[in-house]
Amino acid sequence: MLKRSVFALAAALALTACGSDPYAGREDRMAERTYGTMRLADLHRAAIGDPLRPADEVARDPLRHPDRMLAFAMIEPGDKVADIRPGAGYFTRLFARVVGETGKVYAFVPNRTAERENPRADALVAAYPNVVRVNGDLNTMSFPEPLDVVWMSQEYHDFHIPAFNTDVATMNRAIFAALRPGGYFVVVDHSGRPGTGHTEVQTLHRIEGASLRAEVEAAGFVFDGESSALVNPADDRTVNVFDEAIRGRTDQFVYRFRKPG
Repeated sequence: MLKRSVFALAAALALTACGSDPYAGREDRMAERTYGTMRLADLHRAAIGDPLRPADEVARDPLRHPDRMLAFAMIEPGDKVADIRPGAGYFTRLFARVVGETGKVYAFVPNRTAERENPRADALVAAYPNVVRVNGDLNTMSFPEPLDVVWMSQEYHDFHIPAFNTDVATMNRAIFAALRPGGYFVVVDHSGRPGTGHTEVQTLHRIEGASLRAEVEAAGFVFDGESSALVNPADDRTVNVFDEAIRGRTDQFVYRFRKPG
């Protein structure tokens, strides 16, 4: 896989360099990192330009910033990725193109919503040979192989709603177990106001970022960074995310967590 192979090559160059010169091979290492980043950026652009992407999804790109999302998630060729409750597949399609023939994207559809959501996941499977639909309980989700990335966009707050019958702490531990050591859990969600925790997940479909972070870290994850790509200061976070006054333009946080190892 690209980024890991780049770092491995850099390490090898460092080991073979003269031990008395700490900068020996530095230019080679920097060049390899640069070219690796450029290759990955080319893959991301190709994924965004995929002709199979529906026009309505492409139209949302200026608000969803897929280029910045792909870069932040650090998904690369050969990766095994789970897209939790993928919906129509906005991100699944992008991931499928980036991971390529040697990778896999698992479209995980919870049992509770399977009847209405399986057909959409099956359409993704039909369009992309490396996409596999997986059904299961959120509390016990599992996959055929260790994952590099688990992606959850605008869904985490829903799993706090009683109708989903989900123990979020148990779900987070299941995600932790599904990832390989060093793997990432990336969460995008609608921002709630400080101090609201998950008290507005049903009324406004928002969750406080600090509250979510604390829950995920309690499962053993290490906070690995955040992106400001979806921040919108004009959203005062008091309106339901489906209200036409703010729909599609909500203030959102994007967090990346890493499984130690």
